[in-house]
Amino acid sequence: MRLTAVLTTAVLGLALGACEPSVRVKVDPINVYAKLDVNVKLQLDREVQSLIQQNPNLF
Repeated sequence: MRLTAVLTTAVLGLALGACEPSVRVKVDPINVYAKLDVNVKLQLDREVQSLIQQNPNLF
């Protein structure tokens, strides 16, 4: 009877030890397009500035 209790306790201990708690992190999507739009606008602004400097009589 005592051996059965010890074995039962050991099996339950192993079963509980195998159940590790899991942590789930929810991350909301990040709007990457906003960064790309700003980057493209800055690049176009630089290109326009360069064109105006090269051709001051355009406007």
